[in-house]
Parts: sequence; C-alpha cells; structure tokens
Amino acid sequence: MSNQIDPTVDPYGYIGIARNVDGSITRIFDFFAKTPACSNNDSIPVLTKDIPVNESGSIWIRVFVPRKVLDSPTKAKLPLIVYYHGGGFVLGSAAGSICYEFCTNVAVEIPAVIVSPEYRLAPEHRLPAAYDDSMEALEWIKNTSDEWLTNYADFSKCYLMGSSAGGNIAYHIGLRSVTCVDHLSPLKIQGLILHQPFFGGTQRTQSELRLANDKIFPPCVADVMWELALPMEFDRDHEYCNPTVGISIIKLELLLRNYFVISI
Repeated sequence: MSNQIDPTVDPYGYIGIARNVDGSITRIFDFFAKTPACSNNDSIPVLTKDIPVNESGSIWIRVFVPRKVLDSPTKAKLPLIVYYHGGGFVLGSAAGSICYEFCTNVAVEIPAVIVSPEYRLAPEHRLPAAYDDSMEALEWIKNTSDEWLTNYADFSKCYLMGSSAGGNIAYHIGLRSVTCVDHLSPLKIQGLILHQPFFGGTQRTQSELRLANDKIFPPCVADVMWELALPMEFDRDHEYCNPTVGISIIKLELLLRNYFVISI
C-alpha cells in the first residue's frame, strides 16, 4: 500500500489503482513483487515449479515441496495444503513474493506439500470467476499425474487455506466441495484454515467502526475492493461477501458438519 496516500481520502490510489470512466481500472503500480519458481537450487529448503491448469494459461498452480521429503529414504507422503493468495480479489498473484515466503515457511514448518492456484482478478473478472478458477484447479489436482504431487502429497489429508481474499476463496471452495465429496476422490478435504478471511456486509461491525480512520486498511478500502469484485449491481450483503445472510447460513451449517474450520 502507498505510504504517501491517505486511504480514507483516496482509497483507490492507496491500493495503486485508478478508476476509469468506463468502470475499468488501471493498476498504476504493483505492490506485490514476484518471485520465480525454482526447482534446481541445492541451497534452498523448498523446491517450486509452476504448472498450467488449462490451455489458455489463465489458471496455473505453483507447487511447493520441501527438499527433505525428496531426499527421504522412507518416501513418506506429506499433507497437502491448497493455499489461495490474498489481495482483495483485485491484486496479488500465486507468484507474489509474499505468497512465496509464506508458503515456503509453511511447507518447511509443518511440513507439507503446498499447491497455490493462480486465479483471475476483478474487476476484469468479477466473482464468481475466482471461485470457478479455484475449483477448476482443485479438479486438476485430483486428476493430476504430476510426480511431485502423486509421489509426495497425501491426497487423503488435504486442507484448504487462504489469506484475506484467499481465506474467502477457501471458504467458498469448501462450500462447493462439501456437495461433491465423492466426485473429488481421491482428494479428501479434511478442513479449512482461514487466515484473516475477507468478509463484510452493509452494516458496519464494531471493529469496522473503531477502525474507520485506520491508516493501514480502513473499511473504505475494503468497500472499494468489494465494489470491484462483486457481481454488478450487488451490495456487500451478497453471499460471496456476507456469509451470515439468507441461505448462506444453511450452507455454513453443512460445511461445519463435514469439515473442521479454523479462522486465525
């Protein structure tokens, strides 16, 4: 985020975008530096590679595998974490340095094999595009013949995880996957790990009111991101944003009956 712009005065400029008269946006600068995948460096603890999911290349995944599992004589498989990056549905990438460092640390500390899907961003591709792409990536994982995944990932111990907007995606992919458990076999989702998930609503919460003038991420910045991400003509009480409205509660109850859900 820009340190020179007051987010409560210019929330668009604060996140590095300009709104065009036709409703599109121009990304003035990218806050998220990129880190390339690396699968042949003996000095790093986690190897990575990028794999296309579809022919258009709009969806791809980055795989993270701890080096020690590659060198282990036991060939024991590790849990599989599908991690969705953040960025308010408008910014960010699975190739981002923040995502790279986070996934590398998680892969080493747990340890686990991590797959991080790239998904299309709004407003060029409004929701549910990110959910559709993420579900397509999950389908690809369950059908893959990639040796890193088939040899080192335990598909029966799969967890969906995401930060910010990625936490929202993990939640909605959980809602979709709970209705097609058999179809996703041999992939078996055990639970969801939601890291500061990005949700909202038209009515301000107490914390939003308290942080109205916050200089890091005030509610007005979140409002802009939701305005750009939600389907046209819908407000923040849409089910993609607010999981407490209407039939969303019924879906949440189904999710909680089938998966454990942690929000951190």
